[in-house]
Amino acid sequence: MVDVNTIVGDPVQTPDGNVILPISRVGFGFAAGGSQYKVHAKSTAPGAAQRPVNDDMPFGGGAGGGVSIQPTGFLVVGQGSVKLVSAEPGNQLYDKLIDLAPQVIDRIEAMTNRSKHIDKDVHPIV
Repeated sequence: MVDVNTIVGDPVQTPDGNVILPISRVGFGFAAGGSQYKVHAKSTAPGAAQRPVNDDMPFGGGAGGGVSIQPTGFLVVGQGSVKLVSAEPGNQLYDKLIDLAPQVIDRIEAMTNRSKHIDKDVHPIV
């Protein structure tokens, strides 16, 4: 029922060279139930003849299912970067944090490399 193209859709190329991949959330749910019950025949009038009770137990049952496909965002690949654009309201903060993560890591690496160079200049190894 579901293949990978349901979750990550077919890529779409824009005129400026970017590739857009739609991303969706898929959910399934199924339920079933049943019961057997015994039927008792009761007379409504005094002295009336009783109907015979059928020994077979009637069965009642049902089943159902559902599918939900909800778009969650778009993955934009191009111009040397990958960006996630959320389709869900309220997730802009997370999108910005994800977009800034590579820059933060680069700055931390640059700071640690600078501190190593400074330590070598201040405390030369003999």
